[in-house]
Amino acid sequence: MGTTQLESVPEPKYWHLKTVLSEALDSEFSVGEILPNERDLAARFGVARATLRQALEQLELEGRLQRRRGVGTTVAPPRVGVAVGTRQHVWPGAAGDAWQPVDSAQAVPPAAVAAALGTGADEAVHTVRRSRMSHGQQVATELLYIPAASVPGLTAIDAPSGAARARAVLRELQHLPLEGEDRAVELGSARADDARALDRLPGSPVLVVTTRFLAQGGTAVLSVATYRADTCRLTFGDSAGVEIHHDPRQRAS
Repeated sequence: MGTTQLESVPEPKYWHLKTVLSEALDSEFSVGEILPNERDLAARFGVARATLRQALEQLELEGRLQRRRGVGTTVAPPRVGVAVGTRQHVWPGAAGDAWQPVDSAQAVPPAAVAAALGTGADEAVHTVRRSRMSHGQQVATELLYIPAASVPGLTAIDAPSGAARARAVLRELQHLPLEGEDRAVELGSARADDARALDRLPGSPVLVVTTRFLAQGGTAVLSVATYRADTCRLTFGDSAGVEIHHDPRQRAS
């Protein structure tokens, strides 16, 4: 069989350079290390700076590199695994949960959230904000919407504000028997507040993971987690929660 037209197209020079650079990242650089400037890199690999820039941009899209304001181009940490399809169900804040509580407040949720929770249009719920870190960098933000009915004993807990209040809400949630959960993942664009938290530009690609925690025959908690698309990957199986994969050879592009 003859060679197809696509197969006869030569590999772009920047694409070959990307492969060479990727191997160098694995063998010569550590996570967070700043790369040499473009002039030095172009001289080392014997390419034009335009070709080098294309290869670096592709590696950034694949999550291998990060361009940090005021720092430069650094080696990105391993991608965070976002577990989907697991049959092991636990409440947010359970032992081993790697999310960090930030704060908690009571507010009327968006209409779509209220509909999912089955709360009244003007009924305030507990909104817990959490963050997910990897190698000292924030890679995800989360909003947990928790109706008062899911944490009926919370008023007896002395936790007035901030992270302490968030932990108190999640502790009280553990008393409710969890019946199951379901999860949906979609590609989205970073809103202004998420972009600031994740050190991205507004509109940057993100993965939005929406999880319904089920109890008492309905949705007891709704989680909306926003992950930097360049720092995470989907994982499938029975592993619970979110895992970090430290072997760079296991990264997904």
